[in-house]
Amino acid sequence: MPPTDHPAPPAPGPAGPEDPSAAEREVAARTARQRIAAGALVRDPAGRILMVEPSYKPTWEIPGGMVEAQESPLDACHREIREELGIDVPITRLLVVDWVPRRGVWPEGLLFVFDGGTMSPDRLAEVTLPDDELLAVRFVTLAQARDHVGPGMHLRLREALTAALSPHGAPVYLEQGRHRLAPA
Repeated sequence: MPPTDHPAPPAPGPAGPEDPSAAEREVAARTARQRIAAGALVRDPAGRILMVEPSYKPTWEIPGGMVEAQESPLDACHREIREELGIDVPITRLLVVDWVPRRGVWPEGLLFVFDGGTMSPDRLAEVTLPDDELLAVRFVTLAQARDHVGPGMHLRLREALTAALSPHGAPVYLEQGRHRLAPA
């Protein structure tokens, strides 16, 4: 039998994760591919926000980053914080999910913000930044953050702070930092 560039089709059998039908493969091929990122809103006792200054772009971020293949947003948040700060931060709940459209080199995506609670100055002193990724870490007010983040991030931070302080604690769904659902 001559060599071929195409693998042999799967043997007939029940459709499922290991043996998708042709129709299922077609639907999967049309499914949108979005980036997913997860970060934590960490505050100091005065309510200021922990921000990191990346070395690879001009705007600041909350600790966190991109979700990898087969990784949940929560697991990515824990992993990224460990990688960026060198410490573990307790994540207690989801605050915000924000859909953002394509922008520059970045495809549309879903951005998750989790509650990282309050960090003491002593705990901040334990932070170790990776040399190749982050230049600084600092606590700032929401007003101070405005000069160092994009408009979408500023709106997302505002909504995450509001959700963190909310007595009912329900997560907020946003699109480009803005509410799209009617208040409950």
